[in-house]
Amino acid sequence: MKIVFVTNPPLADLIDRERLKGLGEYREVTEEEYRLQGPGTLADAEIILCGSQLVKKELFDACPKLKLVVIRAVGYNTVDLSCAAARGITVCNNPLYATVPVAQHAAALLLSLTNQIRGFSNEVLRGAWGPAKARSLGAFPMMELRGKTLGVIGFGRIGRETARILAPFGMQVLAHDPYPTEEGRALAEYVPLDDLLAGSDVISLNCPLTPENHHLIDRDKIARMKDGVMIINVSRGKLIDEQALAEALRSGKVRAAGLDVLENEPPADDCPLLSAPNCLITPHVAWSAPESRKRMADCMIDTAEAWLAGRPINVLTAPGKT
Repeated sequence: MKIVFVTNPPLADLIDRERLKGLGEYREVTEEEYRLQGPGTLADAEIILCGSQLVKKELFDACPKLKLVVIRAVGYNTVDLSCAAARGITVCNNPLYATVPVAQHAAALLLSLTNQIRGFSNEVLRGAWGPAKARSLGAFPMMELRGKTLGVIGFGRIGRETARILAPFGMQVLAHDPYPTEEGRALAEYVPLDDLLAGSDVISLNCPLTPENHHLIDRDKIARMKDGVMIINVSRGKLIDEQALAEALRSGKVRAAGLDVLENEPPADDCPLLSAPNCLITPHVAWSAPESRKRMADCMIDTAEAWLAGRPINVLTAPGKT
């Protein structure tokens, strides 16, 4: 079995190459090599471990022997699953590696906003500690979380972990998800989306991107929210209409937003959120703690091993499954 791992710098030093060599004929291709040489550089591969952005028809066309693709991400909205199924190729994702760090990042964004960390830190750096501190208190009003309501849209692993982190601050938790679970009911009250929008002081997006929820948060949805709501997004940038959110931040309808993802990454210079007030943006790094990256690499190998042993896991599509 010929196995190719398409590596990038965050993973290159964390791959257990001995395990992979034990599975078959193993080689590596960097993402930079792939960009320069095209998918033909993987032409002999039967198993490919790679980023989801590569898993398109052109890859399948170039790799006639391909049987299995393991993507390193949780999300798979860019993967051509229908083409894979038509070609008889199994595609698996990597759903477990980033649950804790992504939920932790959602909480970190929220706490940075409620406690005005960036504003106060900048004040200290410019020397405004002392008599000027009183002015800072007015310029950067803080907010307690106790007694506030957290609304989580998408109550899967990451959404539930986010609730576990933030509930001890004294927050009540509402959840909206098409697939309620008993584990979820122990953490939150499941409600319709309109009830969540109207009742939440903080809204956290933790759902996958699908054609149906593109721009889930738009002008209409924002209008249904509480005045002064906070929005956190560590899922997919296209869940939010960025122009609508920027307008709501400027008007004060949305008090603040904490985002690890944007519609276009990296953003264009005219991205409206880059100049919007009270908007904290990080560059899609919630998943990237060293522990998480190591887990990512190991879980990809676990998935390949399970498939080879005839016990496939984390399957998105397989021969006959559409």
